[in-house]
Amino acid sequence: MSDLAFTATLMVTGYLLGTIPTGYLAAKVRGVDIQRVGSGNIGATNVLRSVGILPAAVVAVVDLLKGFVATLLPQILGLNPLGTALTGLTTVLGNNFNLFLKLQGGKGIATSFGVLLAINPLVAGLAGLLGIITIATGRFVSLGSLVGAVSAPTLLIATTSFPTPHLYLFLALTLLAFIQHQGNLARLATGKEPRLGEATPPTSRRQE
Repeated sequence: MSDLAFTATLMVTGYLLGTIPTGYLAAKVRGVDIQRVGSGNIGATNVLRSVGILPAAVVAVVDLLKGFVATLLPQILGLNPLGTALTGLTTVLGNNFNLFLKLQGGKGIATSFGVLLAINPLVAGLAGLLGIITIATGRFVSLGSLVGAVSAPTLLIATTSFPTPHLYLFLALTLLAFIQHQGNLARLATGKEPRLGEATPPTSRRQE
């Protein structure tokens, strides 16, 4: 198999792995259609608000593992940094734009963190810590997610050496996070964003 075909195969595999609708399935087990409650998003935050802590924890861990496994596999198989970066990116795209859910999905933060963890555990850990501190301080999950997303490429640049495709991947995931959180940013600006522990306004959809 040529390098191009090998890369394409892993990218498709990553996308399909990303499409596993963890939040949708976890909610269905509890008899809830997660796309019809709360914000309508299948991510861990909406599952937490609409279904409970345990299902949300399962969603967060499994979504993280999707990104981690999909990005670690190409490295184990000896794929070059560009191919690995593209595989990680397509995995997050599969999570966010799920072909089997009419291109709907989650915000991709947990899956992105899994991708970053497979690429650079130190940078991912520090970015994740900054995100958690932000959430703990203001109880805004969206803000903490974006702080972590911005921190990742910044911290990577601060390291001594890294493949250029990895930086492009980190920047792409940061951009994607901001695109997915446009509504959250607007609500943060107007003071209407719900804090962690607060119910999602029933008239609002696809916030988290």
